[in-house]
Amino acid sequence: MNPTFRTEAGTLVVQMPAQGIHPSWLARPLAESGFAPDGASVLRVEAAEDWRWGSVEAAFLARVVHELGREIGEPALVGVPAELKKLLALATIPPTLNSGAKPASSWITGVGLRVRQDLRALCTFIAMLGEVVRLLPRFAMARAKVRGAEVLETLAESSSRALAIVAVVNLLIGAILAFVGAVQLRRFGAGIYVADLVGIASVRELTPIATAIVLAGRTGASFAARIATMQGNEEIDALTTLGVSPIEFLVLPRVIALTLLMPLLYVYGCAFAILGGMWVSAPILDLSSAAYLVELREAVGGANFAIGGLKAVVFGALVALLGCHYGLQADRSAAGVGYATTNAVVASIVAIIALDAVFAVCANALDV
Repeated sequence: MNPTFRTEAGTLVVQMPAQGIHPSWLARPLAESGFAPDGASVLRVEAAEDWRWGSVEAAFLARVVHELGREIGEPALVGVPAELKKLLALATIPPTLNSGAKPASSWITGVGLRVRQDLRALCTFIAMLGEVVRLLPRFAMARAKVRGAEVLETLAESSSRALAIVAVVNLLIGAILAFVGAVQLRRFGAGIYVADLVGIASVRELTPIATAIVLAGRTGASFAARIATMQGNEEIDALTTLGVSPIEFLVLPRVIALTLLMPLLYVYGCAFAILGGMWVSAPILDLSSAAYLVELREAVGGANFAIGGLKAVVFGALVALLGCHYGLQADRSAAGVGYATTNAVVASIVAIIALDAVFAVCANALDV
């Protein structure tokens, strides 16, 4: 039950025993079986006609290939099934890595590699975005491969479970705006205009940004962690094997849910931001609630709500897409889940701020 080696004209021949290799040989030195490369560049496996490969034999041969890789580089394999040959090729150590010398590198090389990696990730993200857009009509006609329970869970996670944190954040933002505005405006006897400040700043800028950042840290991170865990458990590969597109089954319902619910959360957040402003400005400026609301109605027009609502839709889709993207690109490890979650949150926040700047420039150009 022990394998034997012999060398024939530049070929290392390994003879497999008919009864199979005993597992103990996986830990014993190969020299006990006569392993001597002697410059051999070909590895030939000899076995009986009815030979059947087992896991022990495959692991033993992988060890042989590994040792030959240290000596001569990648050997040519003979007498090995094509499927096993592909796996054994992964066990070969390239000669360039055997010298002990590390390749020269510089900061320019590092920057170039990072830029190339980022460009590939951007192309992958754009491809996923295009696939989602292509699947939208299919989803609208109820023909997409989407589970109803998954959609309901996503809706609950993105809406009702986020109401408390969205309310608290926007209430405090409105209160802070009112406090800062009241301190400055009452010097000029223009305290009534604190309603204008709170209303325009909240409806047009801060509420969609704050709500999107809250969802990025809560819902977007959840999307990334869940899909990254599925990636590590090979559930994504299982979907692909069954002919189900992961983008259609996992990404599409999350993007749709967050895109539809974000405008509702935006209106909900605006109400609490205005309430926070009124709550602070009333005692400081001695403003009545009626005067505050009348001035607010005069200051905040439909254009501000339209811009804020459009931002909410775009930010919601962006948070869902980035969360799913980093989840699908995660490494198959526990550390990969953490990296995917962190990258999804950071990328979402940066993208939200950058897109808000684009909206500001476009609104200024259109004089809206």
